[in-house]
Formats: sequence, C-alpha cells, structure tokens
Amino acid sequence: MTAEVTQLWRHPIKSHGREAVQTVTVIPGQTMPGDRVWAVAHEASKADGSDWVPCANFSRGAKAPQLMAISARSSGDTLTLSHPDRPDLTFAPDSEQQAFLDWVKPLMPADRAASARIIRVPGRGMTDSEYPSVSLCNMASHRAVSQKLGQELSPLRWRGNIWFDGLPPWEEFDWLGRDVRIGGTIFRVRERITRCLATTANPDTGTRDADTLGSLQTWGHQDFGVYAEVQEGGAISVGDKVDLL
Repeated sequence: MTAEVTQLWRHPIKSHGREAVQTVTVIPGQTMPGDRVWAVAHEASKADGSDWVPCANFSRGAKAPQLMAISARSSGDTLTLSHPDRPDLTFAPDSEQQAFLDWVKPLMPADRAASARIIRVPGRGMTDSEYPSVSLCNMASHRAVSQKLGQELSPLRWRGNIWFDGLPPWEEFDWLGRDVRIGGTIFRVRERITRCLATTANPDTGTRDADTLGSLQTWGHQDFGVYAEVQEGGAISVGDKVDLL
C-alpha cells in the first residue's frame, strides 16, 4: 500500500491555534518550523523561557476546551488569531502580550490558573515531548475512532503536524524505532502519543462533545499518532509519498 501526505499543520502558539501549510522544510533535531514557537505560561507556572518544561506549566486545551477552537494565521512577526466567540486579534507575540492576554481571558475557565505570559525557548518549539518532535498521524486511525464513536470527527482534535493516508489503521504504531521517508526527509519514529482531554473538544466550537479517550480505550490504549525526530532535513509537501525504510 502507498501512503501520501494529505495535510500539514503547525501551531504557532502551543494550544492556541492551528495553521495549515502546503509545504514545509524541516531541519534535523528541530521541530517543524513555526510549530509551538511560543507557549502561554499560567500564573502558577515556573516556566521562564530558559529551557523546555512539561505541558502542565502552560494554558492548554485539556484544561480549557475553548482554546481548541482557535485558528491562526502567520505573517512575518505577527499572528492573527480567530475564535468563533471572539473578534480576530492581530498581534506580535514577542512584544504585545497584554493584547493577547486580554483577548484570551474570556476563553479560560474561572476555576483554572489564569494565563500570565507568553514565553519562547530560542532554538526549539515547545512540544509535549522533551525532545524536539514532529507528530505523524494516520487518517485511517482517525476514521476508526470516528466510526467507533458513530460521529464525524475533525482531525484537528489531534493537533498533528503531518497527516498521511493510504495505510491500515494503527500501522504507525509498528514504526517505533524505524525510519520513515516523507518527501525529501527522513524521520526516526520515537514513541506513541498518549492523548488527553483536549481531544474531546470540538475544534469548531470549543465544547466537549466526543469521548475520544473512551473510544481509544476499546483498543486497549489512549494513544493516537507518533512522535518522530528529523534525521535528514528537507522539504515536505502535501501529496508527497510516505515510505517505511
């Protein structure tokens, strides 16, 4: 069977918006360019931008489902964020943080730590993995979850980077420790991605409406997609072939 790339997504601010791209050039040992460049530390966080820290230090969709409905558009040093319940916001994350904090406040639950500041760690994206990773997601696995739930789900729930189609469901879990060629690049697949409550929220509305985690448990796990590291850099485009080496 032949697999090919069907979608490419980056998430400029961790948990705060997704952006589709048609082509991307990846670099060994780095995250997808433009992906999770920034993260939003909450008022109880110890994150200061000096190093990678776990996701519990940040405002995220698992605790604030309304964040899942944010989309993003990049333009130079600025971002435009959109949400169905908020006016669009165009701002520079490195220098106009207060405008963002005011914009996002109505989307945050009152019983959760409030968003306090935007941070970035020079040279790497703030992935959930402590190593710079790119997530690979299988459309067939996504369809299997949708069918199990009996409802149409958006793939945006999984916040993946590289989506491919043409392989059986869950075949990506057999890739651990193997190399995969995607377009002009080679990735080493490191681990399965264990999922959280963020995936239960509808990315169009920001409301929790699907028991994605319960569905995954019918296969005996709570995993969707795999984390991979860039071994050989190059360009990836929608339509490129995906080959297990």
